[in-house]
Amino acid sequence: MSTHWKLTLAYDGTDFHGWQIQPGLPTLQGALSDAIARITGERVLPQGSGRTDAGVHALGQVASFSLLAPIPASNLMRALNRVLPAPLRVLAAEPVPPDFHARHSAMEKTYQYRIFPAASGAVCPPFLARYAHVSPWPLDLAAMRQAARAVLGEHDFTSFAATDPDLATRADSAKPPANTNIRILYESNWSQDAIADSDTPSLLRYTVRGNGFLHHMVRNLVGTFLAVGCGRFQPESIPVILAARDRSQAGPTAPASGLFLVQIKYPE
Repeated sequence: MSTHWKLTLAYDGTDFHGWQIQPGLPTLQGALSDAIARITGERVLPQGSGRTDAGVHALGQVASFSLLAPIPASNLMRALNRVLPAPLRVLAAEPVPPDFHARHSAMEKTYQYRIFPAASGAVCPPFLARYAHVSPWPLDLAAMRQAARAVLGEHDFTSFAATDPDLATRADSAKPPANTNIRILYESNWSQDAIADSDTPSLLRYTVRGNGFLHHMVRNLVGTFLAVGCGRFQPESIPVILAARDRSQAGPTAPASGLFLVQIKYPE
């Protein structure tokens, strides 16, 4: 009899070509599958809550799979962390009902994007360089906050989706309406947090929580909000961009390095 597993994962995505397995390339799904096979002798393809892109990080990615091998949760977690590459860690392992699916069972997802403001000539500390986008431009945080509030609620986010139609509709959602780019955002805000034990400028953090996200949606939102912060767009233009349903109307795609998948919410 098999056991169905849920793993909570954290990783530095810099050196991986994203989550989804790709022949001949290091991926997170591939690394996890290899580690499971090495420990149990079983080859499985863990299903992730979302297919994060190359360079994107995670603090709370979730994966699910089934194993025939009987193994206690603590032993599975410890064994995986012994053989996984150092940038990928298992934070928790637990048996779950067989109908649990890391992506399909998800109710909400939370992402965070981090920006190091370097307009004053400040140098980004090397320990942050892999985990934040360095912005050389002065940014109007109040305008960015106003723009972020404009995307709250239910909208068609076509203007903020990848332009490749196969990627734009790629499911990274709990239960979105079929064949649409409609998503619901419950939280969308900017904050500013001081870096501990440092005289460098405070990090800007964009936090967004919703029932799902289109491919590149968070990075395209951030790129547009940065354009607002630089004065290229006005905050009032966000509803117009949403209504256009045209990717060319929004701002550029922000780099992957600043993006973190923070948390996945499931039914109790």
